[in-house]
Amino acid sequence: MQGPVPPSAAPASPSDASPASGPPAGGATSHAATPPAINPDLIEGVRQLKRGTVLVVGDAMLDRYVYGHVNRISPEAPVPVLAVERELAMPGGAGNVVRNLTALGTAVAFLSVVGDDQAGSDLTGLIGGQPGVEPWLLVQGGRATTTKTRFIASGQQMLRADHEIIRPIHQRLADRLVRIATDTVAATSVMVLSDYRKGVLAGDTPERLIAAAKAAGRRVLVDPKGRDFSRYAGADVITPNRAELALASGMPVETEADIAAAARALQQRHGFGAVLVTRSEDGMTLLEGDDLHHFPAEAPEVHDVSGAGDTVVAVLAAGYAAGLPLPLAARLSNIAAGIVVGKVGTAVAREADLLEALTPERGALRKVVRRAAAAEQVERWRQRGYRVGFTNGCFDLLHPGHVHLLEQARTWCDRLVVGVNADSSVARLKGPTRPIQPEAARAAVLASLATVDLVTIFEEDTPVELIRLLRPDVLVKGADYTVDQVVGADLLQEWGGVVKLAELLPGNSTTATVARLRG
Repeated sequence: MQGPVPPSAAPASPSDASPASGPPAGGATSHAATPPAINPDLIEGVRQLKRGTVLVVGDAMLDRYVYGHVNRISPEAPVPVLAVERELAMPGGAGNVVRNLTALGTAVAFLSVVGDDQAGSDLTGLIGGQPGVEPWLLVQGGRATTTKTRFIASGQQMLRADHEIIRPIHQRLADRLVRIATDTVAATSVMVLSDYRKGVLAGDTPERLIAAAKAAGRRVLVDPKGRDFSRYAGADVITPNRAELALASGMPVETEADIAAAARALQQRHGFGAVLVTRSEDGMTLLEGDDLHHFPAEAPEVHDVSGAGDTVVAVLAAGYAAGLPLPLAARLSNIAAGIVVGKVGTAVAREADLLEALTPERGALRKVVRRAAAAEQVERWRQRGYRVGFTNGCFDLLHPGHVHLLEQARTWCDRLVVGVNADSSVARLKGPTRPIQPEAARAAVLASLATVDLVTIFEEDTPVELIRLLRPDVLVKGADYTVDQVVGADLLQEWGGVVKLAELLPGNSTTATVARLRG
């Protein structure tokens, strides 16, 4: 069995987000509106999310993604052949709840069980590598770590292979898990039970965990599974989706009135403080005491619904732990769910994403994003079949030569990303008197051009790591280079991209312009 794994820093990944609506009104029933104005209560609520501490107990999984392309059928059988290009692994199940909490800056203790296999070791490393996590991943000999492997070509999932054992964990291990939770819950504000029916929360374990939390004066939030919700009796908040609500209540859930009635029946039957029903494209319904709130869906585009329920649970728990009113925390979780379904793969919503979603449109400046957000946007474009181009430079004083290069670049692709050297990079390359314009100003000017679809800033002296991350189809540089001199040309050749050399306009040089200005 295994104790805590020391946490370490993990990179952030902010993304594009959409404008969100205002707060729910008070009273017995409320229907949220969507005014464009900034809502200070929601913005302050986002900033409070990192103030709480949460204990998560549940079924951890390893999510693997295998990406590639298909251009032939196997001669052995009538099945497509996936030519693998890259693989990705991340925590799933209750581990994804933890990942979402750490993305918000919330401190987390995590209790789960893994097998004594490579997947368990990989999952332990991934969980321990997140900031602000105290992990207790107990090991059961002979048990397979739940692993879901998705095979994806051209944005389309071809196959999912599951490797798992769903029997209850050993009783002695369950007893140890409850003891650790009892010792840990007093140091946290909220306990989350993330039940995926893989064996960690089997039998009377939920009942014992809820009793331990109540004895410590802590609140409990449950993401349930199955038909029998009596296993979670006394929980403060329970978060079924529409199908789970129907199964557990045995009642119709077609209309808002149906959902409210089924939620109230469960609340009264099992002593739940509140029931938050996630309703996919129809938003959410919150029953808290006698008050009912309906929140419309916040997603302008849906790319992938994987893990959206985990995001709802994480944001709700973080808000609850920070002392936010439950309707406000539910509203933020609804906005966060709208953000993650607009991303590709099992994604998270970070503080920056939520604040961005709560800010009115800022025109061209929406095109200026950090590199992780750029990677997510490029992946969305790629999933739609767009040809993505990339070029880079300092762009210190934008002149007609730059404009001419960017216009040519845009004719060779459907979407053009421009990498801009950060101020520190320009100073190293051009000398201590450069840049003339700070990086934010240079990026904003580029973003104002119709030929430019996205701008991101990089700190390195060359864009090679950014190119490796974005994997563009077309790489563009000026014709004063040869192909073998272009940074990243070898990478493009690896994945079948092309390098284009743009025609230069004579008599245009930033260095010469600066020299003339300085006499």
